[in-house]
Amino acid sequence: MNYLDRFLAVVPTRKCNLQLLGAVCMFLASKLKETRPLTAEKLCIYTDNSIRPQELLAWELVVLGKLKWNLAAVTPNDFIEHIMRKLPLPEDKLDLIRKHVQTFIALCATDFTFAMYPPSMIATGSMAAAICGLQLNSTNHSLWGENLTELLAKITNTEVDVLKECQEQIERVLMNNLREGRRQQQKQQQQEQGGPRSKALDDQDQSSTPTDVRDINL
Repeated sequence: MNYLDRFLAVVPTRKCNLQLLGAVCMFLASKLKETRPLTAEKLCIYTDNSIRPQELLAWELVVLGKLKWNLAAVTPNDFIEHIMRKLPLPEDKLDLIRKHVQTFIALCATDFTFAMYPPSMIATGSMAAAICGLQLNSTNHSLWGENLTELLAKITNTEVDVLKECQEQIERVLMNNLREGRRQQQKQQQQEQGGPRSKALDDQDQSSTPTDVRDINL
């Protein structure tokens, strides 16, 4: 997502090339982060062969040039372990907390409102939202409301008010996504049960979720 956003910020890109660009960014990210990176052939299969390996390799050089070969970008995921080590968290909950934080970070990557927050802020806000959501603050007084916010702000050297705003925004986005997910599930159940069709069902092919985008206006 970091490579994708940075490329789109400097290069006007046609909508028909967005899937190719996304595949190239995933290709580059896997080379940097994975011990066994994705192959060009496998990525083309994932796109239902709508792109060719030759196109992918050609665009790889284009993207690298526009990013000035700066691929070691700092992302919110890089801050997770640093923050967790400095929090009094129960050992048996670390994997669960990490999973929730990563989910919140991925959610932030799909919402443009978080584009202005630095990676450290998104990671810290996601950590606060995860701890509150898992109700870990009920067993440790140092993780209660203001105490947690001040502790996180101190760890990452951020302002308390800005951190609060970021956390609240993450929680709002999460609630909106859950609400939309329930609405889509109810539509599907009505269709399966053969219930009366409503205007909302007739308009179902109009996408409203980040994972089912039908049209993009850049």
